Amino acid sequence: VLFPDEAPQAVQNFTTLAGQGFYNGLTVTRVEKDFVVEAGQGADGRDTTIWNGSRYPAETTDSLHHYSGALCMGTDASGECASVFYVMQTLPGDQSVTQELVDQMNSAGYRAEVVSAYQTAGGAPYLDYTDTVLGQVYEGMDVVDAIGQTAVDENQKPREDITINSVSITQYE
Repeated sequence: VLFPDEAPQAVQNFTTLAGQGFYNGLTVTRVEKDFVVEAGQGADGRDTTIWNGSRYPAETTDSLHHYSGALCMGTDASGECASVFYVMQTLPGDQSVTQELVDQMNSAGYRAEVVSAYQTAGGAPYLDYTDTVLGQVYEGMDVVDAIGQTAVDENQKPREDITINSVSITQYE
């Protein structure tokens, strides 16, 4: 499910690139078990946007959070986004959200329902307000979790290529 009202540029860039076939045939470039699965670098090792490669700022909101299964756009060193995306592949609840993270969220003024959701779903609250959440995986998380178990090298790149056959955007029902 995508959230165009909360992350309009990210959704527009992602869906347009998907519609143009940009992601088709690309490989997963980074896997950090129990954290993220990342892809979206072009075949040339670079990322792009629909705006002739010009990046766009991270779109953050208190409405969307880095719960397990969140579809997010990666940010570069300047805090801007392009075509690189990742899916949060964290363990549920207290297996990824420690009491220390709960205390940090409470100290930072997170709403009780957000803290509770993190305690149930798991996730990475320390990425909130830095990276763009543009969607949420509701079906197919088993595939993300399977990718998250793959063997990686010292740079977290899968030892065997994991290829995105195609990305299509359809109406969720």
